[in-house]
Amino acid sequence: MCETRDKDLYAVLGASPSDSVQQIRHRYQQLVLQFHPDRLGGECSSESASSMKFLEVDAAWKILKDQKTRREYDLKRREQELRQDWPEDSTVYLEDMAWNKDEQVYTHYCRCGGRFCVTKEEVEGAKIAQQDDEEEESKEGQHRGVIVCCDTCSLSVQCHMAV
Repeated sequence: MCETRDKDLYAVLGASPSDSVQQIRHRYQQLVLQFHPDRLGGECSSESASSMKFLEVDAAWKILKDQKTRREYDLKRREQELRQDWPEDSTVYLEDMAWNKDEQVYTHYCRCGGRFCVTKEEVEGAKIAQQDDEEEESKEGQHRGVIVCCDTCSLSVQCHMAV
């Protein structure tokens, strides 16, 4: 069977996560008509690109047609997006950020005029995670903090904090 775990199942079907089941079914049916081995006649072997595409499309449909499996897939997909390393514009230390008592956030201004904001809860969560991962970080030689995105542009910074 074809491997679909590393592929975007929505892209396999030419759909998007906001599409309804009916829209995804329509895309699936179009692709099945295009790539089904019976439609291609005797020239299609099990190793051909069309057969592999058909298996890929069918596997994606089996996951996305059911509300429960689609929700599980969407959650795993979102988790993977959140775990990816974001490109960092620079590093900022929590001590260098301004504390805003009214909003209860640490703030650092971006070069675009926007702000990088870190809440007290995020700081506490990051400190706990750093303590849990302390041995791994010292082995890897990396010190991780919190990735914070600008509220105006696409830049992000890594905010380091003392444990």
